Formats: sequence, C-alpha cells, structure tokens
Amino acid sequence: MGTTQLTAAGIGAGDEVVVPSFGGADVARAVQEFGARPVFADIDAHTYCLDPSSAEGAVTARTAAIVPVHLFGQAAGMAALRAVGERRGVPVVEWEPLPRTDAIDAVRRRQYATYLGRRLRGVVVPEVGDGSEHVFSAYAVRVPGNGRPDRDAFRRALRLRGVESHVPVRVPAHRLPEFAQDVRRTEWRSSPRLPESERAADECLTLPLSAAMTKKDLQRVVSACNALGGLLRERVS
Repeated sequence: MGTTQLTAAGIGAGDEVVVPSFGGADVARAVQEFGARPVFADIDAHTYCLDPSSAEGAVTARTAAIVPVHLFGQAAGMAALRAVGERRGVPVVEWEPLPRTDAIDAVRRRQYATYLGRRLRGVVVPEVGDGSEHVFSAYAVRVPGNGRPDRDAFRRALRLRGVESHVPVRVPAHRLPEFAQDVRRTEWRSSPRLPESERAADECLTLPLSAAMTKKDLQRVVSACNALGGLLRERVS
C-alpha cells in the first residue's frame, strides 16, 4: 500500500519526502527506492506519530510529500498535518490506512488496553486524546531510563516472570548508518538530533496485547509489570 501511495503522489528522483524518524525506517527506504531523499522529522511524545510542527520545519521547496505513519494503531494527527500541507503546498500521503476501529478484534483490544491502563503501575501507559482513534495493534508503554538502561532491564525482568515484550524501535531512522548521507545533506537547516524520537527509542516497549488473550493473561502482564514498579521514578511530562 505504501509504495503505491508514493507512486500516486508522483515522488521521483531529486525530491524530498518528510517522514517520521521513529517508526519511519521502512518509509525512508521506500523513498530512497524512488530516487528521492527522506528528510526526518520528530514525533509527538504522546502519540509516537509525526509531529506537525517538526514536519513543517522540515519542508523546503524540494519537498514533494509529507508521509505520516499510524503507529501502534494510533492515528497520526491528520487534520493538523493536512493543515501544514495546505499552508506549504505539499501533499500529505498516509503510508498505510489505519485499521478499522469498529472491527471486533479492535474493539476487544481497546477494552483490554483500558484494563491494562487502569492497573499498570510500573510503566507509563499509552495516552488516547479526546476524539483520537487508537486500535491498539500494539500496546506501547514507556520505561524512562533515568540515566540507566531501565527499559532493557525491565524487559529482561519481565521475561523471567513469563511475560514476553518487544523493543519496537531500538534506533531511530535518522541515526541508522544507511541514512547517514541523507541526514548530512539536510542537517544544515535543522538539527539531526530529534529528541522525542530518540527518547522513544530508548524507552518504548510493547507488551502483549491481542484479541485472543484471556483475563488471566492480562492479569499476568499486570502482576509482572507492577512487581517491577521500582524501576519507574517519574512519568513522562
């Protein structure tokens, strides 16, 4: 779906395409395949999706498109991004559509996510703003580092308690060697350091969440995380 959208947008050699650094590596690779250059922008700290202000700051006369990614089942702020596109005369192209929010599995995942959000104490749980869409295709939490690799220690401790978790993005795309040349070409107009993307890569962990889980499965996740609550010193502001 994503490459089809880029084709429809007329992306070609010499163009620049604004993409999110956190969760945007596949988009950036596709952009390169079209002979275009990915320009990395930062994410919103709460949704993990492309931040409209950062995206607007990355737009130049060579920008052919802004490509947001709906991450973890959280809808990107499309209204704000389209407003940026209208101001700057740049099309906004969704990488992939958001899964249906009325599907039975999505409804059940949202119910389970609410259950986890009300009970988890050892992590910073996802935030869903008023009017936002979230189907929780993944349940992403934060384990703030506080100066040490708490996220990875937390993950190992969960495994010892029988709960498997995953690091969704270990290195943001703007820090990957394969995109180093593209970053060097654009750093003269914006810092290559994207703080929210880097912090999310350091702190994010996805916990088990699926429509097939039972209440016992959910309780196991809650019990394991809450037993490790001492790793969490403060919530993300």
